[in-house]
Parts: sequence; structure tokens; C-alpha cells
Amino acid sequence: MDNIYMICEVGQAHEGSITLAHAYIDAVAKSGIDAMKFQVHIAEAESGPYDSFRQVFPFADTTRMAYWKRMEFTKAQWAELKQHCEYHGLDFIASPFSIAAVDLLTEIGVSRFKIGSGETENLLMLDKIGAIAKEVIVSSGMSTFYELDETIACLKKYSCALSILQCTTAYPTDPSQWGLNVIEELKKRYQLPTGFSDHSGGLFACLAAATLGARLLEFHVTFDKRMLSPDASSSLEVDEVFKLVEGVRAIEHALNNPVDKSDNSAFRILKAQFGKSLVVNKFMQKGQLICMDDLESKKPAGLGIPPNDYSQVLGRVLTQDAQQWDFITENHF
Repeated sequence: MDNIYMICEVGQAHEGSITLAHAYIDAVAKSGIDAMKFQVHIAEAESGPYDSFRQVFPFADTTRMAYWKRMEFTKAQWAELKQHCEYHGLDFIASPFSIAAVDLLTEIGVSRFKIGSGETENLLMLDKIGAIAKEVIVSSGMSTFYELDETIACLKKYSCALSILQCTTAYPTDPSQWGLNVIEELKKRYQLPTGFSDHSGGLFACLAAATLGARLLEFHVTFDKRMLSPDASSSLEVDEVFKLVEGVRAIEHALNNPVDKSDNSAFRILKAQFGKSLVVNKFMQKGQLICMDDLESKKPAGLGIPPNDYSQVLGRVLTQDAQQWDFITENHF
């Protein structure tokens, strides 16, 4: 991860439409992101009659089970989405929510997995994924450090590349909930590439996280925040994705090019242009003493005594006349 790795998550923003899912890939493919992420739900393996809604939408699905059923795609459709991402040079990342979903993803050749916040304590799934994955990204949204210790210890048994994201499970997250301080705490605690998973619905959180050293950024996308979707208000619209990538890449470039404030040689000409030299603000005769009220400073530098040395001029006697606004040099004394 030489560059900040940027993951654009579709999640359930496709609303069960395979056409819409493909449309999201095309919409953001040229934004400069690195990966697209989807959530793989298999209703019968994941849900049941006791599964309650996080957010209820009137006139939509009557049960949570029905909602997950509507979010399903076939194995062939998932393979096509993966192929579509790869056509654009994007990594395909998936969050499975059941062992059945892990098996489906394995069958279509997925090697990059994201562990959603609700699955970090699911050791059954973690062991399954750890044994087959090349890369695993862990989201910390609902976990304490002590719970994450067990999650990371479980996955470190395997040879997969591992990274972790600071995340707050609130939709949308208020700035007081972003937990930007946790990025550094996670980095120190686990010695892993650390990033930030955003649900704020704006640009600022990811930009702040990038500045604070996040190596991965994940954010949701939607075509319109007014869509009937549980994550719409927590997502970026397509144009905002392009703007975010532009901002993150600028921050990344700045962080990779630190400025040396001990060396200002590059400003030599500008310093002369903006700098000043001492002048007298009135006509003064030979033999007069210079006092503070006689002095002014005018551009450019280098034509007279520097204004920071003015105290060395005070009380000295002119050995020649000086016209108003003449630059004062040592030749005047």
C-alpha cells in the first residue's frame, strides 16, 4: 500500500437490481478509486423470522428476511460483477454474511474479503475466511479493543494480508462519532495497515482520516441520497466520490513531499522582492542624528540596511545629505 487504498462500497445501494449494481461500477470506475466492494447476502443462510430491521421503510419489504432475499444475486451474476470490476482495473472486494456466502465467493475466485462490523466475533466465519483469503480487511465498528484482540489473533494464524479500519456503526455518523483518534491507537496496538470506514455521508471525515495517516479509506456510494435505502443518507453521491478521490490524492501527494522549513533557498528571489530596506522619510542634512521617527522601510530588500538592523542606525550621524525616501546604507555614515 504505497498509496492510500480507496474502496468504494455499493453495499445494498443496488436495491437488488443487477443492472443498477453494474451501473455503479461504470459510474465511479474513472474516479481514481482502487476497489469496489459489495455485500453478499444469502437470505436463508443469514436470516430468519427473528431478524429485525435496522431501519424500516414503509411500503417496502415486510420482513428482514424478505429484504435480504431481494438483495441476492446468483453466483453467475456475482462472477459478472467481479469481471466488470476487473475490466476497469478495480479490485473486487466482498463482505460475506454467512458461510454459504464465503463458499459462493470462493467458487468465483474472490480472494479479498472485508469483515463487516457485525461479523468480527464470528470465529466460525473468520477461520473459514482466514484459511482461504489472500487479503482480509477488518472493520471495528461495534467492537472494543478486547474483542478486536481476539479477532486479530484469530486471523493472524493464517498467511493472509491483514488490515483494520476504524469505523463507527451509526448512519450517518456525526463528527463527534468519527473516532479519528482511534486510527493511531489501532495502528500502535496491532502493527497493521490501518484505515477508516466512513458512514458520514460527506467528504470531510475521509479527508481528515487521510491527513491523520489512514492507509485505507472505505466509503459508501449512492446515485442519490434520497433513494429508499438504509445507507443512502450515509453515502456519497457519484460526483462526490470523484471529488473525494481528488482531495485524498492531493493530501497523499502533500504527505509524500514534506517541506523542509530549515531551507528557504527556493524563495531567495521572492524574499528580495517582498523584503524591505531602510529609508529616511524626510530630507535630512549632513550632521543630523538618525532617530526612529526618521525611518521607514520600503521594498525591495538589498538596497539599503535591512529593517531588522534598524537599532544599529539609531543615534548615528549622517556624513552626507539624504533625500526623502533615500535608501540608507553604511555610506551615509
